Amino acid sequence: MTSWSLINGTEGRIVKILHIVKKAPDASTKKIIDIHAAANQVTTVDLTKGGVSYDKLVADIFANDKVFCW
Repeated sequence: MTSWSLINGTEGRIVKILHIVKKAPDASTKKIIDIHAAANQVTTVDLTKGGVSYDKLVADIFANDKVFCW
């Protein structure tokens, strides 16, 4: 099993992935998020928009299998 197969869900299970966006995502970042979302449960938290509950964000970090910060 490769780490990529876990990320893209090819091991037969849905992977929970959290993307935390600290600045406006570029085209490459958007593409990676879209690829992850095609086969997994993806949540994106955009810190640039404000109004983020940091208590919920910390809980989400621990509730997901993978976390990416952009």
